[in-house]
Amino acid sequence: MDEDQLGAIADELISSYDLDGTNERLPPREAVEAVLDQIKRLLFPGFYADEALPQASRRFRVGTWLCQLHDRLSRLVRRALVHHAPDRGTSALRAEAADVATGFLRALPRVREALRQDARAALDGDPAARSIEEVILTYPGFEAIMVHRVAHWFYEAGVPFLPRAMAELAHQKTGIDIHPGARIGCRFFIDHGTGVVIGETTDIGDDVQIYQGVTLGALSVRRSLAGAKRHPTIEDGVVIYAGATVLGGETVIGRNATIGGNVWITTSVAADTLVIESAPSLEYRAPRREAASELEQTSDKSHAGSASP
Repeated sequence: MDEDQLGAIADELISSYDLDGTNERLPPREAVEAVLDQIKRLLFPGFYADEALPQASRRFRVGTWLCQLHDRLSRLVRRALVHHAPDRGTSALRAEAADVATGFLRALPRVREALRQDARAALDGDPAARSIEEVILTYPGFEAIMVHRVAHWFYEAGVPFLPRAMAELAHQKTGIDIHPGARIGCRFFIDHGTGVVIGETTDIGDDVQIYQGVTLGALSVRRSLAGAKRHPTIEDGVVIYAGATVLGGETVIGRNATIGGNVWITTSVAADTLVIESAPSLEYRAPRREAASELEQTSDKSHAGSASP
């Protein structure tokens, strides 16, 4: 390939970038992931990075980590704001980004306490869990709720792009898809987790437990419904078992209700109600070995009839 051909391809690609409105100031995925790693290190030292935190230097090290995170977060939030509103003044965006970063750092102790309660709920709700440390280190449901509580803070703060990027990183890693707009109460536990989907306007109360394959979704995905309440409300103490689907913004699952596996729900359920699917009708057939024996007997008779006298 010669220089003219390469130049023509480059020009065509650049023209298409302009059509898409591509902006080089968009925060890159790698930067979002790096910030998440720093946040995890502050929330649970020693779990997400191989480093000691000696008692004598603890305050100095944590303070250093906070300063580094503030600097990195400020740059990341500013890039997100610039990409979203490129006509705003640079100094105003820089000041807003710094304020957002400061606000998040102030919220870190509350986020950590909420996550400690989530980890305790996982330990209490899963007989296979041996310790809170095991939950924090190995449970995908805990990883997903940790990232969600961080992403939701930025969503509530009105930061564009960043919350969805964080949520998708957690989705990619855990198989659990939680929109950063979903409001989730205390002591939330996702057991196993793979295939869980929680939509943007979902409201989840305290002490809720859900299992793999659960969908809390919308009855319709029309663009005109953007901003409306499209996803269900799950009240305190609800348990939703594997494969259940709960749809609709007007659907409310009442306190302490239990939703059985593979149930499909589009209307509200009263408090303290158990909802289960009727047992399916099963058909039982002879094992394959008996069918194979019948074929062998038929074959033997055929061979005997054709044998020479």
